Amino acid sequence: MTNSSVDGDGVSETRSMASSLYTETIGTGPDVVLVHGWGMHSGVWEDVVEALLDHYRVTLLDLPGHGYSRSMAAGHALNDLAAALAAATPSPAAWVGWSLGGLVAQQVALAAPKRVSRLVLVNSTPCFVQRPDWLCGIARPVLRRFAEELRQDHRAVLKRFIALEVHGSEHAGAQLHRLKAMLFQHGQPDVAALEDGLAILEASDLRAELPRIACPTLLLMGQRDQLVPAAAGEAMRDLLPDACLHVFPRAGHAPFFSHLPEFVAELRAFLDA
Repeated sequence: MTNSSVDGDGVSETRSMASSLYTETIGTGPDVVLVHGWGMHSGVWEDVVEALLDHYRVTLLDLPGHGYSRSMAAGHALNDLAAALAAATPSPAAWVGWSLGGLVAQQVALAAPKRVSRLVLVNSTPCFVQRPDWLCGIARPVLRRFAEELRQDHRAVLKRFIALEVHGSEHAGAQLHRLKAMLFQHGQPDVAALEDGLAILEASDLRAELPRIACPTLLLMGQRDQLVPAAAGEAMRDLLPDACLHVFPRAGHAPFFSHLPEFVAELRAFLDA
């Protein structure tokens, strides 16, 4: 595990969080940090890691309350998560964030721009919930229903959520089977941390901040994504100073499962540029 200091208030708390965060660094070469999405763990990246190891040093992590980081206390806001992840990972690095992980990666790029050399947002967005001026998101009642049901049966909620992730994608059945098998491989996530994650998804809106992200950014979206519409990628491309967009046809919320060769090709081309 790699730890580094963070400037500003809350340094000791950030260091404490970072020291409790599960990370794994493998390979040699330029640094790449992979951040998973809500309810999952770093194991979702296994195929992507295998495709990068010939040329990159890859750092995987489990978000607080998820996977092998599930013993970490809950109650963290987006900026806390970003500070902890930044303190526990190499710098500078290319950051690749999926869904909630992409939101955290955006915050790292905003708060500590020197740490992020390149940014890849996979089916992610600065604003996950629909608003009057932002229709390419999740309806707020849908997200709140997930939150209300977590305490009753978090396993059922997570399984329903991953079903949404693959809905509409090619070979959705096979992807769902694999995601279900992978869901609890790193152990049961902490329910309070899952609630925190949904609260972050509901409250966060980084749209006004995106013009401050100066590093090259790649937006990878699924044409049939039910959680983050591809239209969000078009809107982000217009807000970011240096961004390119690729939409995977017939893909849902997890194109690194459904379109792995194409996904790796786009990712490698961007990282190698």
